[in-house]
Amino acid sequence: MVIKVYIASSSGSVAVKKHQQAVVGFLEANRISFQEVDITMLEEQRLWMYRNIPRDKQPEKGNPLPPQIFNEDRYCGDYEDFFQSKENNTVFTFLGLSSQPSVKDSES
Repeated sequence: MVIKVYIASSSGSVAVKKHQQAVVGFLEANRISFQEVDITMLEEQRLWMYRNIPRDKQPEKGNPLPPQIFNEDRYCGDYEDFFQSKENNTVFTFLGLSSQPSVKDSES
């Protein structure tokens, strides 16, 4: 299972940049392996992301903003969903992970 965080490296929005940094920083701090997918560099990946976000999570106008989080091809949520799961201490469930990786596992 690979956690994929869809980001925009050249976003002009300070809020988007802060949200991306918060998600990536949390994953790094908790030694959760993930892959960043830059939708500004890969048109194909951007279109894939748009197509795979459930209709009820699509904004009324425009396109969904990064960060968007997937576990392989399963949609986990956006920054707001991530933030809520962090507040509720349910990030591993949100990400579809069975448990927090042990320090031994992530260092080997």
